[in-house]
Amino acid sequence: MQVLVRDNNVDQALRVLKKKMQREGIFREMKARKSYEKPSERKTREKAEAVRRSRKLARKQAIREGLIAAPKPKPRFSGPRKSIAAPTAAPHAATAETKA
Repeated sequence: MQVLVRDNNVDQALRVLKKKMQREGIFREMKARKSYEKPSERKTREKAEAVRRSRKLARKQAIREGLIAAPKPKPRFSGPRKSIAAPTAAPHAATAETKA
């Protein structure tokens, strides 16, 4: 795996590297190899992964065929939204009726 460092920006290169490693599943594999996994546990995990994959595939197929509705997309924004407060208007004197 290779990441180019541009303009001596090592922080950005590290972020790119982590993202690539995440996509490849290296972190998951490192976590799995940290301790021994019994063959029976491995079979159970692999079966569960296969079931999850097949359900996901069936769900995507059903969405494509229009049998079920597609999930609503999640809003994409980074961090809390900053709202620009509109200047508050002073109460109008014309709106308040006075009896003379």
